Amino acid sequence: MASFNKVILAGNLTRDPELRYTPNGKAIAKFALAVNRNWTSETGEKKEEVTFIDIDAFGRQAEVISQFMKKGRPLLVEGRLKLDQWDDKQTGQKRSRLGVVLESFTFLDSGGRGAAEGGEVDAPRSRPAPSRPAPAPAAASDDSGPPSDDDVPF
Repeated sequence: MASFNKVILAGNLTRDPELRYTPNGKAIAKFALAVNRNWTSETGEKKEEVTFIDIDAFGRQAEVISQFMKKGRPLLVEGRLKLDQWDDKQTGQKRSRLGVVLESFTFLDSGGRGAAEGGEVDAPRSRPAPSRPAPAPAAASDDSGPPSDDDVPF
């Protein structure tokens, strides 16, 4: 049976990211997002629901997030769900937590750097921007057949 585990969330950080390093030097950042849902009830009353999601980031992405993100800043996160299970040492009961392991992210604001001037964020991106192929030189071509993969500009 096929499976698919993908999460896309946009929300605001509930606290500053907590950056730690493993003994072998790998960075781990832990933070949480608050994701809001607004709707109107059957009686016409405006309602809001907030969900708090714990997120773990690793490697260079963890370092970038902890460097540029602070409590309250908006962030778009792509990742996968992960269920953590453990035994509570105080009560002996089984506990579990559903969280997100970050795979990529996008800053949703400029953090006050150049936003008023329409400037770009000077923070590194979580993944490189796609490069566009150079335009092909003008030449006589035979348009009688279907385009090949090389002809598609993306």
